[in-house]
Amino acid sequence: AVVGAGIGGSAVAYFLQQHFGPQVQLDVYEKASVGGRLATVTVNKQQYESGGASIHSLNLHMQDFVKILGLKHRREVAGKSAIFSGEHFVLEETDWYLLNLFRLWWHYGISFLRLQMWVEEVMEKFMRIYKYQAYGYAFSSLEELLRSLGGEAFVNMTQRSVAESLLEVGVTQRFVDDVIAAVLRSSYGQSVLVPAFAGAMSLAGAQGSTWAVEGGNKLVCSGLLKLTKANVIPATVTGVSLHSSEGRALYQVHYEDSEGQGSSFYDMVVLTAPLQPGRSNFTFQNFEPPITDFPGAFQPSVTSVVHGYLNSSYFGFPDPKLFPFASILTTDTPDLFFNAMDNICPVNISSAFRRKQPQEAAVWRVLSQQPLDKQQLKTLFRSYYSVQVTEWQAYPHYDSAKSLPPIVLHDNLFYLSSVEWVASSMEMVAVAAKNVALLAYNRWYQDLEKIDQKDLMHKVKTEL
Repeated sequence: AVVGAGIGGSAVAYFLQQHFGPQVQLDVYEKASVGGRLATVTVNKQQYESGGASIHSLNLHMQDFVKILGLKHRREVAGKSAIFSGEHFVLEETDWYLLNLFRLWWHYGISFLRLQMWVEEVMEKFMRIYKYQAYGYAFSSLEELLRSLGGEAFVNMTQRSVAESLLEVGVTQRFVDDVIAAVLRSSYGQSVLVPAFAGAMSLAGAQGSTWAVEGGNKLVCSGLLKLTKANVIPATVTGVSLHSSEGRALYQVHYEDSEGQGSSFYDMVVLTAPLQPGRSNFTFQNFEPPITDFPGAFQPSVTSVVHGYLNSSYFGFPDPKLFPFASILTTDTPDLFFNAMDNICPVNISSAFRRKQPQEAAVWRVLSQQPLDKQQLKTLFRSYYSVQVTEWQAYPHYDSAKSLPPIVLHDNLFYLSSVEWVASSMEMVAVAAKNVALLAYNRWYQDLEKIDQKDLMHKVKTEL
């Protein structure tokens, strides 16, 4: 059984079938719609992303899924960004790459180069995971996975803030306050106090090339579930109880659907929904020692998709025709009521499509921590036709837990969402899905040589 049909649930179903073979029976429980936090809303008969919007070019699992499913990359529509402090723009992008570099250097010295080197070093080590997974290696805890990639330093990066780590490598406080804060507010809705590892992943996404799926990112989830012929059950899972049969654990999954309560038995269960208190009334029965509450809370994040006319004078452009930006990030200023906003394109982009001019009515996605009130909407828009609000419990609230949650809850009971406490993105969840599938497979067939191996870089080289 797989609980949840977001990117984690659909990817783990696909990887489990790849390893165990086509005879494996997969039931995927989903209480809402397939795709989870990959979702769209409709404005004027066009669909727009309201959840996870962009995928980094180094995300190899997501790239693979798109290829296997015959999906396409959405056409890129260029647009400039700027960082707003509530009073003025602290940094503005231009059409000229060299001028952008010059501006960064002029404002912040070599901070941006130091940042780039730091992010590249983290990403280079992180990319080892693909090689380990290609050779079938898995990890039974997040700490073991991190150690195999970047030693103790990677584990420490989940315990200290991104601000602290960057100041240490010579990035200036001003750069952290202006640029790093703006990127983290737009990706995690949180401050520069998020852990360094989660911060590095988010900053990699901000400076690399990103892409999205033509027709909507959620097509990856529905596509993988179709491909694996998984049995998708529309129900809310309320708990798991443990039974044993002939020395093997047997799990009873309890659920509620439109017909009432039900339950089914499974050899193996993967939970991809967060288990933090307040998020789920999930119960574990007959486990010894008992499976207790998971520390930490989730960060509320509100996406408002607004079809309207931007109030460019709020940003210091009385003439809307002159407003040059398609996306606006914000610094950590107490009076600012939104984290970021961007002029978004539909999920299906025709070759004739062009981005709306700033004086025209366009579709904007506004990210904030609280739902926007009428006054705030009036501040950002001269007038608007529609507002569609999605409230997500999108990301862990990073300073709310002091340790990383487990991956293995019992013999064949796995918790995939624990990875979000290291960093939260589509690819991190896909990496965790592959790890859980390999871990489940290696444990089932007692191939312990493939679990938590030390010095893997050396091992993989010799296997080559």
